[in-house]
Amino acid sequence: MRKHAAGLDIHIESAGTGAWHVGAPPDSRSMKAGRARGYSFEGQSARAVSQSDFENFDYILAMDAKNLRDLQRRCPEEYAHKLALFLDYSPHHKGRDVPDPYYGGPKGFDNVIDLVEAACGGLIAALRP
Repeated sequence: MRKHAAGLDIHIESAGTGAWHVGAPPDSRSMKAGRARGYSFEGQSARAVSQSDFENFDYILAMDAKNLRDLQRRCPEEYAHKLALFLDYSPHHKGRDVPDPYYGGPKGFDNVIDLVEAACGGLIAALRP
């Protein structure tokens, strides 16, 4: 998202609904696929969604319906309008989940990058004045 949002004055973070990998770098297969497309993973490490995120961010986007339900359960009602599926910003994948790349075979990570890039483009278009 940072690469696609260059020139926009926005703050972007990524967080998980669970704390399983807090402090760990991204998956090595994810970094390999991303680096092949020119993405940097400098300084990235996993963190869990915090209660303050619901107040501090304008958009909280889930990669799949299960994570969206987890966020909805934790989100104070006054911030529920901030929650959505990430692929709702993709012109061809609205309402769909980003699949878990771990189970997508050799091309699983490339497929996820394709989906995320499409959603990034749609989100950026929605953010532009």
